[in-house]
Amino acid sequence: MRTVYINGKFVPENEAKISIFDRSFLFSHGVYEVTSVLNGGLIDHQGHVRRLSRSLANAQIPFELISDDILKVQKRLIELNQLQEGLIYLQVSRGAEDRDFIPSESLKPTIIMFTQEKALLNPPQVVDGIKVISVDDIRWRRRDVKAVGLLAPVLAKEEARCKGAQDAWMIEDGYITEGTSNNAYILTKENTIVTRQLSHDILHGITREAILAVAMAMDLTIEERPFTLEEAYDAREAFITSASTFVWPVVEINNQEIAQGRPGAITLEIRKKYIDRALANLA
Repeated sequence: MRTVYINGKFVPENEAKISIFDRSFLFSHGVYEVTSVLNGGLIDHQGHVRRLSRSLANAQIPFELISDDILKVQKRLIELNQLQEGLIYLQVSRGAEDRDFIPSESLKPTIIMFTQEKALLNPPQVVDGIKVISVDDIRWRRRDVKAVGLLAPVLAKEEARCKGAQDAWMIEDGYITEGTSNNAYILTKENTIVTRQLSHDILHGITREAILAVAMAMDLTIEERPFTLEEAYDAREAFITSASTFVWPVVEINNQEIAQGRPGAITLEIRKKYIDRALANLA
C-alpha cells in the first residue's frame, strides 16, 4: 500500500480523504503536474515547478509555491514508497466549500501528491511504436494551463482504443495541435523536426523543451509551426513526447504507415540522448 501526501500529511492511500465539495471535483477547478522518476531521482523538477506556478496563476489558485518544499515532499514520497522508476502526480485545487461558482476569498487550496510505478526506460511502445488516429480538438482554448478537466482527452483516447490505436492526434482548423496527453512531432524527408509553436493552443511541454534542446545538439533543423495530416502521412518519422513517455515513435496514423511501420532511427537516437541527459541531471 502506497503512502500519499495530502495537505501537509503523509498517510496510507486508503486513509486519504478529499471532500466531495472540493472544487476540483465540482468544477474541475484545479491544476496538476506529472514528474518522472528514474533511479529514485526526479527529472526536470524545476521545469515542472515553473509550469505549475504558471498554471496556478492562470487558474486563479492562490497557492504559495516553494520549489524546495515541493522537492522535499516528493523525495520523501519516493523514499517511503521505494520508487525507482515511475511517476509522481501533484495536484492543487482551489479548495473545498459548499458549491458555488465563486470561491470564498479565504478558501485554502488542497494539495495532493502520489507515486505510480511505471516502466519508463524499456516499455514495449519504444520497440513497436504506437498507432494514432486523428480526432477533432474540442478542448477549451487555454490548453497551456495544465488543468484537471480532461474529459476531451479521455474520450479521444477511448476512441483510439476502440479503433485499435494507442493515442489520438487532435485537429483544429486543418492542423494538428498535439496528442491527447503529449506533444506531437514529425521528421520530414529533409530531416527537419516540425512541431507546433508554443501558444494557448498547446501545452508547453517540459519534455518538449528538453527534446528540442537535444535535437539542436544533434544539428537537426527545427521548425515550430502547425503541420497537417498530409504532411504527417508523408513524413520520414513521427513521434510524441511527454513526461511519462519521454519519446515514443509513431508508426501509423489513421491506418497509414510511417517509416515503413517501424520506429525511426533518428527518433530512437533522440530518445537515447534525452534519457542520458535526464539521468545526468536528476534532482
